[in-house]
Amino acid sequence: MLRQLEYLVALARERHFARAAAACFVSQPSLSAGIRKLEAELGVALIRRGSRFHGLTPEGEHVLGWAQRVLAERDALRQELASLQGELTGTLRLGAIPTALTASSLLTTPFCERHPGVKVSLESLSSRDITRRLTGFDIDAALTYLDDSSLRDMRCLPLYEERYVLLTPADGPYAEGTEVSWAQAAALPLCLLSPRMRNRRILDENFAADNATAAPAVESDTVAGLYAHLVTGRWSSVISHAWLHMFPTPPGMRVVRLSGPARGPRVGLAVVAQDTQPAMVRALFAVARDAGVRDALDDLLSSHLGS
Repeated sequence: MLRQLEYLVALARERHFARAAAACFVSQPSLSAGIRKLEAELGVALIRRGSRFHGLTPEGEHVLGWAQRVLAERDALRQELASLQGELTGTLRLGAIPTALTASSLLTTPFCERHPGVKVSLESLSSRDITRRLTGFDIDAALTYLDDSSLRDMRCLPLYEERYVLLTPADGPYAEGTEVSWAQAAALPLCLLSPRMRNRRILDENFAADNATAAPAVESDTVAGLYAHLVTGRWSSVISHAWLHMFPTPPGMRVVRLSGPARGPRVGLAVVAQDTQPAMVRALFAVARDAGVRDALDDLLSSHLGS
């Protein structure tokens, strides 16, 4: 039955019979037959049938939740057995919001060094997708903003607080200053993340706290897209200090401290709360506690600010 549960979970995730079959490495007829066999064993219809996938029945949605938990428990058992033999093996499935992705290597590198038998699958996800993927047991853990209300039933481990700085042309209006207000930054030709990104909404709140509104000429839905414009030396941007770990300061640009009472949100690890956490999650949390992510990022920021 475990294989049939895998078929159901894949179909619910892919919402397409052919893609679900490919994800399970079986033919489409084999997947369909497996789901029909599961329906026969349970005595209920699980999917709304038609020429294509039309969704799960109410009973199917209920079975899906059980299937996700059963398969997660199976994977956790495999991890426990591997750890009992002296070495953790398998794949750590880690999701990260785009703004935290830039600092993810501060966690994944020491994890791989401590557990060489484990591979890491790292995926960029929105805050909303992270909650859905965690509760669906599609990922093991996530790097995300911890003040998200959807995480109230999760187990969380803070790693650092976002600190914001102005990245601006070295020959611009603030070529000499060591500090700029949020209102002053708002008046510059700006390139920022798009409003649908959580980071941008946080920045807009900070601008508003200084009685200012940012009107960027360029918006991007990726950090890489933003930096592609910053390297031209034409634009300024407000960035998280964690981005400095991945992206060097472009030539002709400088990092300037932003003044004001604004505080960045906490970023950390989130996992589904369970009485007994899987061995992979326990191992990740143990590494995260020793990784010194906050200190590493604060030291990096100080070096860029020259203090």
